[in-house]
Amino acid sequence: MQGLMELLNLAYVGSGVAGSSVCMDKVLMKDVLKTHKIQGPDYLSVSRFEWESDAPSRILAIKRSIGYPCFVKPANGGSSVGISKCVSETELSAAITEALLYDSKVIVEEHINGREIEIGVLGNHELSVSVPGEIITKNAAFYDYQSKYHEGNSTLVIPVHLSEKVLAELEETAKRAFAALNLSGLARVDVFLREKDQSIVVNELNTMPGFTQFSMFPLLWQHTGLSYPQLIETLIDLGLQRHDDKQKIHYRIQC
Repeated sequence: MQGLMELLNLAYVGSGVAGSSVCMDKVLMKDVLKTHKIQGPDYLSVSRFEWESDAPSRILAIKRSIGYPCFVKPANGGSSVGISKCVSETELSAAITEALLYDSKVIVEEHINGREIEIGVLGNHELSVSVPGEIITKNAAFYDYQSKYHEGNSTLVIPVHLSEKVLAELEETAKRAFAALNLSGLARVDVFLREKDQSIVVNELNTMPGFTQFSMFPLLWQHTGLSYPQLIETLIDLGLQRHDDKQKIHYRIQC
């Protein structure tokens, strides 16, 4: 969609083709964050070709570098579709097979023992961050599809209490990740606050987060002081600013 809007030279809300594409692929996104020394969970990718060619060696590599428990996810996807938590080789094998139904590549990540925290980012060049929120799941091993879209299956705590030190680090990390991935407009930054040392581990960035009545992103900004209509207006303004800025680029060489 972003590419089509670029071809038509129309303004739109959110990040451009590059940032949106990289964040859609969880492996590429984590590769970029790792290059910028932004801490994330340990991970390995497995393609359908690798899995069908030599599944045992992939299982062994995951066992050695990631261990159990771990999470298996389609590399490209959303809403927790095709995601599984695994505590054994049998579960891992089944989870990879299932995830490959939704994509030709999967990512296997270490399990982080800690709190799930999310924070919103708005801006193009000058960035603003929202208050953080915490996700507390009910009767689920992780924040799965049912927890996200069925009321009563999870609790959102906004704002969440964090120490000044952790809050400052969270805000700075969110801005660094946003800039590293060349994003614009908006993003929701999902992190883990590791229990053992209170370190921040970036899980992923969502460049077009949900906007339902109980979605985290608009609720975060509502608690920051930006109402839903004001949020929409801000996003439109940021999209127009980005489009105006791009009109300054010359695509023809004048001889």
